[in-house]
Amino acid sequence: MNKFLLTFVFLASSMLCFSQDDLLDILDKETVTNDKDNIVTSTFKGTRILNGHSVENRKAKQLEFIISHRFGRINSGFDDLFGLDESNIRFSLEYGFTDNLTGGFGRSSFEKTYDMFLKYSLFKQRTGDNSFPFAISLFGSVAAKTLEEPFPLVQRSFSENLSYVGQVLIARKVSKSFSYQVSPTYIHRNTVTIAEDPHDIFALGFGARIKLSNRVSLNGEYYHQFNESVSINTKNALGFGVDIETGGHVFQLILSNAITMIEKSFIAETTGDFFGGDIHLGFNISRTF
Repeated sequence: MNKFLLTFVFLASSMLCFSQDDLLDILDKETVTNDKDNIVTSTFKGTRILNGHSVENRKAKQLEFIISHRFGRINSGFDDLFGLDESNIRFSLEYGFTDNLTGGFGRSSFEKTYDMFLKYSLFKQRTGDNSFPFAISLFGSVAAKTLEEPFPLVQRSFSENLSYVGQVLIARKVSKSFSYQVSPTYIHRNTVTIAEDPHDIFALGFGARIKLSNRVSLNGEYYHQFNESVSINTKNALGFGVDIETGGHVFQLILSNAITMIEKSFIAETTGDFFGGDIHLGFNISRTF
């Protein structure tokens, strides 16, 4: 609950410090289509669909600060205040080196994990004579788990705690109101819990955005694993959320069966059953400078 309160204190203070026009100016600039090259922009409003990355990058020399928060299971009952007593939080900074290259660094309370990534825009969706139907970005990340394992009692080296993710993000803006994305994903974990668990996991992600108004959109996201760990009863990650632009920030309100926010974890290690009530309330708050 302390983390929950601190997050909203940050939010309240930021809303006093920054005008709404700051964010809207940035969003307006990103929404304009480059008429010269007929480039389709703003396929998604932000760099995340929900848990996973979207095809979007930050603009050159823009710095984005993101707070991501996930609470415990809603079906945990009143004793845990329907999940609010439990929380997982991630802070991250993301910077646009160029209009096509974004890098980021983050730290999650879950397993005390540090992660960093690069995302590069390979192709833009275009209209006109030189039309191209999709926007394609390449994403790569590395994560280091620093929480010591209680069992088995084996001292791990730094490299043994590393995991890697590679994705091809393929998106299309069908209309002003609807966009979708397909994300072939490869995950490698240097260390697994038991020998039967795969070091390499392949998954396919699906995401979509429906724009409800100028300030509100409905998002959905699903990742299907083609091979799974056997030491834990993993489930495919599923989530729904709402994007809201207000007060100089972009809010994402999320319902998901995943409590983690980095690809290695929410794609390959989610154990909650969404339709069984294992739903985590969460949110992402971003501020672009």
